Amino acid sequence: MRPEILFPLFAPVTRLPGIGPRLEKLYERLAGPHVVDLLWHLPTGIIDRRFRPPVSEVKDGEIATLAVTVELHVPPPPRNNRVPYRVWVSDGTGEMSLVFFRARADYIQKMLPEAQKRLISGKVDFYQGQPQMTHPDHIVAPENEKDMPLIEAVYPLTQGLTQKQVQKAAANALAKAPVLAEWLDPAWKAKNAWPDWQEAIKAAHAPESEADLAPEAPARARLAYDELLSNQLALALVRLRMRARAGRPVKGDGRLRAKVEKVLPFALTGAQKNAIAEIDADLASNRRMLRLLQGDVGSGKTLVGLMAMLSAIESGAQAALMAPTEILARQHAAGLAPLCEAAGVTLALLTGREKGKSREAVLSRLQSGEIDILVGTHALFQEDVHFKDLAVAVVDEQHRFGVHQRMQLQSKGGAGTNVLVMTATPIPRTLTLTAYGDMDVSRLTEKPPGRQPIDTRLVSAERLHEVVEAVRRAMQSGARVYWVCRLVEESDVLDVAAAEERYGALSHTFGDKVGIVHGRMRAAEKDAVMAKFQSGEISLLVATTVIEVGVDVPEATVMVIEHAERFGLAQLHQLRGRVGRGSGKSTCLLLYHGTLGETAKARLKIMRDTEDGFIIAEEDLRLRGAGELLGTRQSGMPEFRLADITAHRELLSVAYDDARLIMETDPELEGARGEALRTLLYLFERDEAIRYLRSG
Repeated sequence: MRPEILFPLFAPVTRLPGIGPRLEKLYERLAGPHVVDLLWHLPTGIIDRRFRPPVSEVKDGEIATLAVTVELHVPPPPRNNRVPYRVWVSDGTGEMSLVFFRARADYIQKMLPEAQKRLISGKVDFYQGQPQMTHPDHIVAPENEKDMPLIEAVYPLTQGLTQKQVQKAAANALAKAPVLAEWLDPAWKAKNAWPDWQEAIKAAHAPESEADLAPEAPARARLAYDELLSNQLALALVRLRMRARAGRPVKGDGRLRAKVEKVLPFALTGAQKNAIAEIDADLASNRRMLRLLQGDVGSGKTLVGLMAMLSAIESGAQAALMAPTEILARQHAAGLAPLCEAAGVTLALLTGREKGKSREAVLSRLQSGEIDILVGTHALFQEDVHFKDLAVAVVDEQHRFGVHQRMQLQSKGGAGTNVLVMTATPIPRTLTLTAYGDMDVSRLTEKPPGRQPIDTRLVSAERLHEVVEAVRRAMQSGARVYWVCRLVEESDVLDVAAAEERYGALSHTFGDKVGIVHGRMRAAEKDAVMAKFQSGEISLLVATTVIEVGVDVPEATVMVIEHAERFGLAQLHQLRGRVGRGSGKSTCLLLYHGTLGETAKARLKIMRDTEDGFIIAEEDLRLRGAGELLGTRQSGMPEFRLADITAHRELLSVAYDDARLIMETDPELEGARGEALRTLLYLFERDEAIRYLRSG
């Protein structure tokens, strides 16, 4: 149960004065449905009203606070809305006008009575050489000067809400912020000179200078650390719970692996051997394995995954390999089939396409134990799929997978399934901690021998005809070519339109040697086109980013990426990894439009300079921040409201260590600090994690 002290913060925003049903939707869109969401909606700027010049010294475009006498009202002519209502004011050094459009005369006369003194504050602009202030932000009588804020916080807005409304709502939300028991380690808090939580949230909403808006400002750093600690603590609790569940030691004798190694055309890399040793140690222990295998494109992850599955089969159990799409599942099955055959291992495929009798036959063979390795999509984990004895599950490309799906997956095997999650998206260490803190991590940092470097070039779109000619030459020499079309943020409709337009133009040039795949096609259609591309029936494939992950055509040696400046580095790197998979020399052409901005230039230069996915991922994080790092936002990635992974990466490392220490000293969160940490988890809506506590 959420502690009573937090009830006011989790009340709907309509409990705040002035927010009725009409505004409720706007505040929900801006920040969220609860009062606490307004606390997390921090200002991004300030308005400083301390500048008080005489009227004769005001400058165009600046915010000024002026002490003036009201001289004259000049209302617009009757029934002419386009002419503003003007009020002339002066201070002895000069005069200026206050301008009001579509104003109510009685309201203005009441606010600014003639011959009276007033304090006005707002932005000055010049019209026909004369200073004026349009709709002043504040007008107060001299005796009420204290009612005018000298420094005002500026909040991000959404259409339909004004700065004044959001300032008032934030102030009302802050009034409900309680004093909470301290969850920070006292020495760490003192070392950073951080305020208490309530003081920090109030200070973050009342910045006094630009420095107070910086991520390292004490109030903001404290709140960011609170959020990161809640994230790390929640993951640590999940990890602890998973580890507490008894696993089953899996120990193979190596006979099947030896058969596979004998038929491989190359030796395992040092990195592959290390990863296999780490996996073997996990499998041999009596705790369940939950390991992330990060490997750059083409580093040989699937082979490591196969070795893990063979251990299970050598010990008399079964294994499963799950891929995110049907294309990938079929490709894995086709790639592993000859190796499994050499080892005498039975492999079967199960996707959404298998229906009726053929599906029933697979399910029956699986339940009887006749099938050793089942490859498929998430269809593997539907309720009617029963393994005789599933010991190892390998999940490919699942940065789209959150913590809960990982837990669900582990429960599929009776005595506790060991899980290996593989990703070809190199993830910087900081993001690995936030998304995969519940897992152990292995990294493959070498490429198998024989892989050729990819020649990457930047080409202006003005040279498109030269690119088409280069593609013609490549196709004539027997090469296959990918042509990836522009990325339109958040719009697969426009992505598809761009791809179809390019497909039309290229078909006009190359006829029926051109195919197209995009995200709006049915799986069977996509598979049919991919099969033609793999067989060489078509040699130029126009695509949206659906080919980003895992498609393996060794004969493809040219990659053209249109509007490369619109893609994230991680995505460009993934796309480039579709070529250079055979022994032929490969080329990647990054087509850009217009003049490149500094960030785009830096991104594309990194692509040209290195093929190391881990370097690229760290640079991408530095250049773009965590929010968009993986292209479209992935469901497995946590979203932070207060922490900025780039700016607060050191704090994240400390939070990771702190959470580990808490789990060692007070795993049930029962001590004084433990109780406070429970409140922290509820405050940041990590309620799921609390359920993992025996006494929660």
